[in-house]
Amino acid sequence: MPLYDFRCRDCGQTSELLLKLSDTPVCPHCGSANMEKQVAQIAPHMQTPGLIQKGRAQAAKEGHFSNYKPSERPRSK
Repeated sequence: MPLYDFRCRDCGQTSELLLKLSDTPVCPHCGSANMEKQVAQIAPHMQTPGLIQKGRAQAAKEGHFSNYKPSERPRSK
């Protein structure tokens, strides 16, 4: 499921939502379904490794290692 940026036409708040294409976006601030899809800015090339590291750190903290190579996964004793 991809991330999309939406702006609520009722309250004016912008939100990044993880949705299926068949889902109807709902504003997390006011609950309105009157959402407008925005053009999302892509991550600059030089910031991508930092984003990957943040994602990996969060996954490791939660115990998910599916995005790690087998050589990077912790070894169980």
